[in-house]
Amino acid sequence: MPQRPETRIEGDAGPEAMPGMKGDQVAVFPFLVLEEFISAVLISVVLMVWSLAINAPLLPEANPGKTENPAKAPWYFVGLQELLVYFDPWIAGVAMPTLIIVGLMAIPYLDTNRSGTGVYQFNTRRVAVSHFLFGFGLWWVLIAIGQFLRGPNWQFYWPWQDWALPQAVEERLWSFPWWLGLPFLIAYFGFGLWWPARRWPWLYSSLGRTRYVTVMLFTLIMYSVPVKIFLRLALRVRYILITPWFNI
Repeated sequence: MPQRPETRIEGDAGPEAMPGMKGDQVAVFPFLVLEEFISAVLISVVLMVWSLAINAPLLPEANPGKTENPAKAPWYFVGLQELLVYFDPWIAGVAMPTLIIVGLMAIPYLDTNRSGTGVYQFNTRRVAVSHFLFGFGLWWVLIAIGQFLRGPNWQFYWPWQDWALPQAVEERLWSFPWWLGLPFLIAYFGFGLWWPARRWPWLYSSLGRTRYVTVMLFTLIMYSVPVKIFLRLALRVRYILITPWFNI
C-alpha cells in the first residue's frame, strides 16, 4: 500500500503530532500555551523581586483632624477622579464606568468581522485595533495626569513645578447657553453617525442599522472625553449643556 508523503510544519515535531494541520498553521497547544506559560512565569518572578526590593509607597497613618491635600484615590481610580474635573460627579463616577464596562461586554456581540481571527497582526484590523488602543491609552493618560500632575487643591502642575507654590484657582470658567450647547451636541452626534456611514458604506452594510448605531454611539462617547478636556483646558468651558437634572 503506497505511503502518504509526510508534510512537515515548520517547528513541528512530526506530522503525527498535529493531524489536519497544513500550510503555516500551528496548534495552540503546546506552541502558544508554552510561550504564554513562560511569559507568565517570567512576569511573576519580576513582580516578586520588585515587591521584595522596593517598599510600597504607603502614606503615614491617617489623621482624622487633618485632610490630606490633595486627597487622591488609589491609582486605579485616579482616572475617575480626574474625570470629575470635566464632568458632573454622577457622569464621571457612575455613567462613564458603566458605559466602559457595558461597551467592553458588547464587543463580541457587535463585532461581526471574523477576519484576522487567530492572527495577531495590526494590518488585519487597523481601524478596530486603533480605536481600542486609543480608548485604552486615554484611560492611562487620565491616570497619569491625576497621579503625577495634580497637586494641592487638584490644580494642574507640570513635573518641573513645585507643589509648595500655590496655583491660581480656575475662576474664569464659562458654560455654553442651552441654545448653543444643545445644537452643539446634536451636531456632534448627528455628524458622527452620518459621516462614517457615508465615508465607509461597507461599515454600515456589514453591521446593520442597530449594531452600527450602537457602535458609533459608544465610539462618539469615548471621543467626547478628549473633546471635553480640550474645551476645558483651551477655552475654559466648564459645561456644554446645563439642565435642571444634569450637566454635560
